Amino acid sequence: MCLGSGRGENRGLRPPGAGRRATLTTGAVVLAALAAGPAAAARPMNTPTDTASHTTPYTASYTTSRTVSSATAHAPARGPLSAASLTTPHAGWRLKDSGSTARFRGLAAVSRTTAWVAGTAGTVLRTHDGGKHWSNISPPGAGALEFRDIEALDARRAVVLAIGDGAASRVFRTDDAGATWTESFRNPDPRAFYDCLTFFDRRHGIALSDPVDGKYRILSTADGGRSWRVLPSDGMPPAQQGEAAFAASGQCLVSSGSRDAWIATGGAATSRVLHTADRGRTWSVTDTPLPAGDPARGVFALAVRDRGHALAVGGDYRPDQPSPHAAAVSDDAGATWTPAAEPPKAYRSGAAWIPHSRRLALAVGPSGSDLTLDAGRTWHTFDSGSYDTVDCAPDLGCWAAGERGRIARLEP
Repeated sequence: MCLGSGRGENRGLRPPGAGRRATLTTGAVVLAALAAGPAAAARPMNTPTDTASHTTPYTASYTTSRTVSSATAHAPARGPLSAASLTTPHAGWRLKDSGSTARFRGLAAVSRTTAWVAGTAGTVLRTHDGGKHWSNISPPGAGALEFRDIEALDARRAVVLAIGDGAASRVFRTDDAGATWTESFRNPDPRAFYDCLTFFDRRHGIALSDPVDGKYRILSTADGGRSWRVLPSDGMPPAQQGEAAFAASGQCLVSSGSRDAWIATGGAATSRVLHTADRGRTWSVTDTPLPAGDPARGVFALAVRDRGHALAVGGDYRPDQPSPHAAAVSDDAGATWTPAAEPPKAYRSGAAWIPHSRRLALAVGPSGSDLTLDAGRTWHTFDSGSYDTVDCAPDLGCWAAGERGRIARLEP
């Protein structure tokens, strides 16, 4: 499901003054914990004071579903990140000149040097030098398509999803860093509308369509996205009236490990999360405490730290509507969800765990970004910049992307 009326792109989500980078407060705590290593990041931390001078974020993601090859994700980097460089008052997001005005809701971080973004007008960009230069590697003839998700299998191989009714939903794959693309799937069913995709490993992945005949539809690949087939719907619970997934950040379908995946839903009486432990053949479903009861409300993004621990963020994407209870946490693979004691103050479209940490995670949206130091229980606003999605590679190469060609990387 697209944001906005009908299924068109919603253009009114950016607040006045968004995009101004603030000074370091909370960020120093986060970056120091990361630089100190996994053991330090896992320890309890004092929550920093949330002041009017919000910090810039350190962003990350659940690498199992965003960048499949961890070996590739570690290369190449120019020296390790250090506490000295990342805890200076100037550490934070650095906007990169993408040379594009597209809105990027698809993002795949491979490393500190390599990242892919996908967005409106069939646009796909790639950098291999840390964002200094961006190559427009958009598939030929894709100008009318809306790319909302991209999954990097490694630095040169990626799969990108275009959303929309019927034939507008398509999948493309590249094996040569975008020099050439192959269209591997074009939706033949006018009732289907694909929103997100995820990969369990370099070969196995699934894509998600809004309900068809009352059930979500799952598309499956076993050859790295070269070919796809629709899975039987027998193991899928019925959808609620009006229920769908939001194609907001490429995070309405996420995975962890070799078989587990989760779906985020909204637009219905209850905002729900579905879970599979067999690569999409059977699913269980549970309610969440996130806003519901309106087509604009629901769970917009999931972030999975491991099979047992997950975050859900969302709310109401309309900028003039409040979004109370916009975050929840699960400690049992999504079987139950607990509302955040102090949720983000506004709608959030993307979420990400910081690598090697058991407690640190981020949520982003058009009106700003939030940080949790306690695995999602409390959130603290630290930036007012507009971002739709975030992702981080295991080497701590962290990227964010959003409207009007905005792409940023965390730098000292």
